[in-house]
Amino acid sequence: MNVVPTLIAAILWALAAVLFLLWIADWRPPRRRSLQIQVVAGDITTEKTDAIVNAAKSSLLGGGGVDGAIHHAGGPAILAACRQLRAGQYRHGLPAGEAVATTAGRLPAQWVIHTVGPVYNPDVDRSDVLRSCYVQALAIADAKGAQSVSFPLISAGVYGWPKEDAVRQALTALLSARTKVKTARLVLFDEESYRIAKVATGR
Repeated sequence: MNVVPTLIAAILWALAAVLFLLWIADWRPPRRRSLQIQVVAGDITTEKTDAIVNAAKSSLLGGGGVDGAIHHAGGPAILAACRQLRAGQYRHGLPAGEAVATTAGRLPAQWVIHTVGPVYNPDVDRSDVLRSCYVQALAIADAKGAQSVSFPLISAGVYGWPKEDAVRQALTALLSARTKVKTARLVLFDEESYRIAKVATGR
């Protein structure tokens, strides 16, 4: 019996096994790209990020607060784009927790991502809907190829969400989202919200 071929085969299998084990020992899982979160005080309409997020009404036709400011600063192109959305996919309005993008008109950003926050109700936990606003906005930003996004503190204005928890929900959503966006800026218009967010982030 010729044992040479069998011996060679055994050696080759042993070498292959050693190489495989060395490869496994050296392998590391791909590092997930971390999202950098910045907390700033200011006016979101002046942000120069790729996209800004609008805390919109379900109608998408403008309103008060952040919504009105974005429509005013961005000009009629934003409203025209929103009217097109209402004539098509969003005939009944944009549901809470979802997001959609339009042109940014005259704003420094390239896109406005509209999302509808939930109205606060102390008897009904809608925090998952609030977090969805941030996650879905990032998903839209990914689809547009945006690398930086500025967010307001969604639902913390006339919708009555307590600011401390609104900040908590925003940070939870941003930190847990799977996204290619590199930078998310939380832009706070009033001093109280800014202070709360700075304390929450430890910065």
